[in-house]
Amino acid sequence: MRILVIGSGGREHALVWKLRQSPKVTRIYVAPGNGGIAAEGVTSVPLAVDDIPALVRFAREQRIDLAVPGPELPLTLGITDAMQDAGIPCFGPSRHCAQLEGSKAFAKEAMRKAGIPTARSATFTDYEAARENILAVGAPIVIKADGLAAGKGVVVARSTQEALDALDEIMKSRVHGAAGDTVVVEECLEGEEASFLCFCDGATAVPLPSAQDHKAAYDDDQGPNTGGMGAYSPAPILPDEEADHMADLVIRPLLRVLAEEGHPFKGVLYAGLMMTPEGPKVLEYNVRFGDPECQPLLMRLTADLADAMLACVRGTLAETPLTYTPRTALGVVVAAEGYPGAYAKGMEITGISDADALPGVKVFHSGTRAEGDKLLSSGGRVLCVTALGDDLDDARKNAYAAVAKICMPHGRFRHDIGRKGILRLQKKK
Repeated sequence: MRILVIGSGGREHALVWKLRQSPKVTRIYVAPGNGGIAAEGVTSVPLAVDDIPALVRFAREQRIDLAVPGPELPLTLGITDAMQDAGIPCFGPSRHCAQLEGSKAFAKEAMRKAGIPTARSATFTDYEAARENILAVGAPIVIKADGLAAGKGVVVARSTQEALDALDEIMKSRVHGAAGDTVVVEECLEGEEASFLCFCDGATAVPLPSAQDHKAAYDDDQGPNTGGMGAYSPAPILPDEEADHMADLVIRPLLRVLAEEGHPFKGVLYAGLMMTPEGPKVLEYNVRFGDPECQPLLMRLTADLADAMLACVRGTLAETPLTYTPRTALGVVVAAEGYPGAYAKGMEITGISDADALPGVKVFHSGTRAEGDKLLSSGGRVLCVTALGDDLDDARKNAYAAVAKICMPHGRFRHDIGRKGILRLQKKK
C-alpha cells in the first residue's frame, strides 16, 4: 500500500509512526510533515493541507492507495469527496459530515435530531441578540465561535462581563475571522471531561479506549484554552466496560441520522464529553483524531491501523478486529512560552534521542523543523512526549522522566497530566 498522510502536527507524526508498522504499507508520503516526521523514513511533500487540487493531483500521480487527512481543515474543505471523485480511498468523512466539527450550530442541530444529550444552547448571527441573551441568562456561560478556530474558539465565562468581552472579541474584533460570524451561546456544564472516539464505516461504530485531554494552558486547569497540553488513555472516568453503552448514547444515533439523510459518516468520530451529575453530555464533536489524544491511543493500538482505516472506507468494520494493549499511555505536550498567545520560534531542541531511548517512550513532534543538523521549534505546541506504563501512575512517571531529558529554551509544560485520573483511582480503593 502507498499512503499519503496529510498534516504537520503530533497527530500526523503518530499516524505515520503507526502506519509504518503495517506489513502491508510499502511507501508513505506526508504533506507537509515536520522535522520529526521526516526522521521516520517517509517522504515529505511541500503541499499545504488546504490545497485540495494539488493533494489530489499528487495522489493520482503517485498511485496512492489510501489518503489519510489528519487535521480538520482539509476535511471541512471536502478532501474526501475530491479524493473519491478521483478514485482514491480517503479515510475521513465527507464535507457534509465534516460540518459536525466545522459548524457548532450544525452539530447542535444534528444532536437535536438524534436525541443526543448536550447543553442547552442558542445560535446567533446578530451581535445585539447574542448580547441580550448573555445578559438574560447570566454566568457561568459558554461562548463558542461557530467555525474552526484551532481549538481556541471556546470561552468558558465565569462572569457576565467575561462573556460579553468574549462576544466582542469573536463578533466585533473578529479574532477568529469568519469563524465568528455565527456564535453559539450555551449553558456551562459542570463535571469532568472525557474524550470518546469511535472508528465508523457509515453503519458500524467501534469504540476506541477512552482518553482524557487537558485543554487549559496551565496546571490545575487554569488559563486559556489550548489545542491540548497532554492526554492519557484509558481515562478512569470512562471505564472500558462502559464504552459500548457510550457509543449507543452519543455516536450510533448520530450515524443513523446522517445515514438516513444520505450522508454516511466514515472515519473517526470524536465526542468530547462532560460527565455531569445528570449523566454524560456532548460538548462538541470532532471528525478526526484528537491531538494529543491520538498519540497515547495509537501507542496502545496493537491492530493494523491501515486495515482499520480501509475497513472504515469500505464498510467492513464489523469484520475487522481492533486490539489494544491493556497498558496505559500518557503524553505530555512541551509548548513554547506564551502559547496559546504570541510565542517565539526557532528555539533549538536537544535531548530527544535520550528521551526516545527510554523504555516505552516515543517523542512525537508537533511543531518542529530541521535546519542542518539542528532541530528547531516552529509552533506553539512543539512536542508530545508519550510513554507506556503498567498503570496510570507508571505511565505518568515514565513520560515525565522523558520530558526531563529534553531541553528547549523558553519551553514549558503542564506538571499535572494524569493527576485527576490517579485521584479518581485512589478514591475507588
